[in-house]
Amino acid sequence: MIGTYCLSCGKDRTLRLWNPHRGVPIKTYHGHGYDVRDVAVSSDNSKLASCGGDRQLFLWDVASGKVIRKFRGHDGVVNSVCYGPGDETLVSGGYDQAVSVWDCRSRSFDPIQTMKPFGDSVTSVLCTPRAEILAGSVDGTVRRFDVRAGCVYTDDLHHPVTSVALSNDGNCLLAACLDSHMRLLDKGSGELLAQYEGHKHESLKMDCCLTPTDAHVVGSSEDGRVLYWDLVEERVVTSFQAHAGVVCSLAMHPAGDCLLTSSTDGSIKVWR
Repeated sequence: MIGTYCLSCGKDRTLRLWNPHRGVPIKTYHGHGYDVRDVAVSSDNSKLASCGGDRQLFLWDVASGKVIRKFRGHDGVVNSVCYGPGDETLVSGGYDQAVSVWDCRSRSFDPIQTMKPFGDSVTSVLCTPRAEILAGSVDGTVRRFDVRAGCVYTDDLHHPVTSVALSNDGNCLLAACLDSHMRLLDKGSGELLAQYEGHKHESLKMDCCLTPTDAHVVGSSEDGRVLYWDLVEERVVTSFQAHAGVVCSLAMHPAGDCLLTSSTDGSIKVWR
């Protein structure tokens, strides 16, 4: 939330709002009946969307902690959710091999569009300012949906993709793959620009991100380490032991001066 607060979600079926600078919990959101896999916040910080084992999307009012609406339509666990441009839509991806789009302004509970070109679970979705949808899948592909033009572009990385991230200049796409490599692609052409290795990523879903200047790529390892790579030179510039368990999630502060990590060891940490 503009770098002031952070949200976490997990197997305890709750969402938690924190002041990460003081380590103080502010609010807990109850309503999910199963594990919560992902959460996204609107640009004005008034609403948040969450997903998980319920096979639905929950839309929440941040201040009151109440569920505004539940969107239904996925046939399996929902792995990832994000807001579209202007916060008018939500985009989600799940185990049912589908990416769905939902209208936050409509009273309908059903998706306005569903795309199912994938051969396996969709692990990660994100939207660009141009209303393109980027999605990674266990089938080894990253797909870019140009909704306005009605086109889909596919890049086959030949290894399951667990997370996708967009560079801050909007030109490159970073994909974390289950062969212990992260791959940087040209978003438009799909050309492989760089590969990053030195970490262990073979069995679990883990995140990746870039620093705000796009100078460094940030990833994690199943042995609990966090690593920074030089974007151009593809070499590890620093690494540190962050957790006792697998580092499953990363979030970079908008200013780039701190990093949030969460782990299967049940802890969230702030690094400066």
